[in-house]
Amino acid sequence: MEHVDVVIVGAGLSGIGAAYRLSTMSPGTSYAILEARDAMGGTWDLFRYPGVRSDSDMYTLSYPFRPWTDRKSIADGGDIREYIRSTADEHGIAQRIRYGHRVVAASWSSADARWTLTSEVDGELVEQTCSFLFMCSGYYDYDEAYTPDFPGLEDFAGTVVHPQFWPEDLDYQGKKVVVIGSGATAITLLPSMAEEAEHVTMLQRSPTYITSLPGEDALSAGLRKVLPAGLAHRVTRVKNATVAIGFYEFCRRFPSAAKKILLTRAGRSAPDGFDPKHLTPRYDPWDQRLCVVPNGDLWRTLRRGKASIVTDHVDGFDETGIRLTSGQHLDADVVVTATGLKVVALGKVAIDVDGEKVDPNERFVYKGLMISGVPNLAWCIGYTNASWTLRADLSWQYVARLVEHMRSHGYAAGTPDPQGAKGETAPALDLQSGYVQRAAGVLPQQGREKPWTVRQNWFLDAWDNRRTDLDEAMVWTRLDETSRQSAQAS
Repeated sequence: MEHVDVVIVGAGLSGIGAAYRLSTMSPGTSYAILEARDAMGGTWDLFRYPGVRSDSDMYTLSYPFRPWTDRKSIADGGDIREYIRSTADEHGIAQRIRYGHRVVAASWSSADARWTLTSEVDGELVEQTCSFLFMCSGYYDYDEAYTPDFPGLEDFAGTVVHPQFWPEDLDYQGKKVVVIGSGATAITLLPSMAEEAEHVTMLQRSPTYITSLPGEDALSAGLRKVLPAGLAHRVTRVKNATVAIGFYEFCRRFPSAAKKILLTRAGRSAPDGFDPKHLTPRYDPWDQRLCVVPNGDLWRTLRRGKASIVTDHVDGFDETGIRLTSGQHLDADVVVTATGLKVVALGKVAIDVDGEKVDPNERFVYKGLMISGVPNLAWCIGYTNASWTLRADLSWQYVARLVEHMRSHGYAAGTPDPQGAKGETAPALDLQSGYVQRAAGVLPQQGREKPWTVRQNWFLDAWDNRRTDLDEAMVWTRLDETSRQSAQAS
């Protein structure tokens, strides 16, 4: 049976970044990347709907160790996919990827201080072992999306698709399209599909806060003319992170003022006479993620009359379209259910420690990446209020330092305090978005005090990450103790 020091699950943006940090910060560590699908790229390979793009600027979403040099600040999915692939090739990571390996179970043995992983490979179960398991598969289900139970959907004579499973041969040219949803996916689809469709209607139950950003970063363009690419990238990255996190904090502290700013900007961009109810959410800014519109493409499409927004509820489907509770009927040839993702914990892998099943919802997140009572395992999750990579890179670095720390001190296993947080708790992802609320019984919990909190502030986390105490609230097992336990077991 094959054994490596670290197994990274997932060959997307996070898995490639984790491999780079591990290979450069802990160069003596052997590792393998197990990828369930047959291609690299994760989210950016899975999602192929029209116009798919980043919802964060690329100077914070890209790797800090590999400057983003394209002029686009908000990048297309294909560009991001190529960026991930070329990074893996450039740093010799691609050859460590095992495609078609869907990890279904992970079992920890304290006696052996190692994980035994079970993967589905070509219809068969294959086992391998590792000393440390790093879950870099994100937090949503690749196999199943969320679609509400719409009454009468089976009566609809047209085509129904979910953005997560976009068919390559979908023909919507000259057709009437209804996109159900109001999040980033819906707002991306509306202007993209309107280029070919007769008309696109975005049907939303409640509006989302929308803000426009330029497609190119003027500061970055100027800096690249006078500074080395790496330095220009770092300056732009810090600037953009400062703006994003600063505005988030402003929204949370002064929600009324933030709401006024966002709605005023949106109202000025919308077509003349546009009903403000379609732009006014029922919640405060950043209770859910803000949606970014690059170069105002959404507003231009609405002004051209190629698209419209309807705020209403679905009463049911019929043969020709959708009945709304207001009595209105939306004719449709194609309906896109941009209704959200299904959130999962730890990639749906069945995990046990010494034969005891681990229920993530009964555990606590330690320093934003490990799980109480679970040895030698980390889970990479990004920020909800800023770029995924800002937090992910802190996790990659932490794991690399932790592996080195264990090696230098002769530790076979490190376990965050099994008791976890004390007192008041909250879900690990603290948003009111539907996809997060639906996962309340799935995700781990967080506490109110360090190291059991999941903060949404890159600057504070980056400061702590450089000075973090790797021994804090950790239970260590030395190599000699493991050998003794193994001998006793045999």
